[in-house]
Amino acid sequence: MSSPNVLSLALGWSTILAVAAPRLSAAEPPAGSTPGQGPSPEPAPAQVWQSTVGEGFAPAAQSLSLEAGASRGLAVFGTRQQHDLALTCLGYGRTVGHVKGRGHWFQGNLELRAELFAGSEFSPSSQWIAGLTPHLRYDFATGTRLVPFFGIGAGVTGTGIREPDLSNAFEFNLQAGGGAHWFFKDNLALTLEFRYLHLSCAGISFPNLGVNTLLGTVGLSRFF
Repeated sequence: MSSPNVLSLALGWSTILAVAAPRLSAAEPPAGSTPGQGPSPEPAPAQVWQSTVGEGFAPAAQSLSLEAGASRGLAVFGTRQQHDLALTCLGYGRTVGHVKGRGHWFQGNLELRAELFAGSEFSPSSQWIAGLTPHLRYDFATGTRLVPFFGIGAGVTGTGIREPDLSNAFEFNLQAGGGAHWFFKDNLALTLEFRYLHLSCAGISFPNLGVNTLLGTVGLSRFF
């Protein structure tokens, strides 16, 4: 075969391949997609913060926390004995809406929480205690990794503590206090909290002098 014929044949095959290649590529869907559609989008990561760490939680940000600590009993408001407790607390929270008070010292987020706690009284006697408490918490947006908060809650409690301050197993609990998260990662924090804890049955039975303690806990919180 002469050189001109070889050159013509090579040019012909090059033209055919140049036309066919784009059509073949278009006929094969990309990996991770279905025919007639584009590539499947990557799932969006859960957003914890509205912008950067400490600038306020994103709407609907959630958290799980596990804390443990002890309380010092107070013989106040009619309570006759000092009831010292050791408790473990498991909590779940969810941010409500955007940052409030933007630009002011009190800017922050509202958070709805539910906490399950359990443990025992270790002084003046050994008795069991467990409870469930909804909380309303306010988290300050400081712009730093330190996020202070305060909150209040009211729930139900079961306990073996009895006379002279309580009369039966069913009691209500009231709580109020505050603390802070220290975020050592964007979604993980060391949590320190102090709160006032009150137990009584609202006059359902007597005696109803109540249990009053100051509770301190420390633990870890994960946000997602």
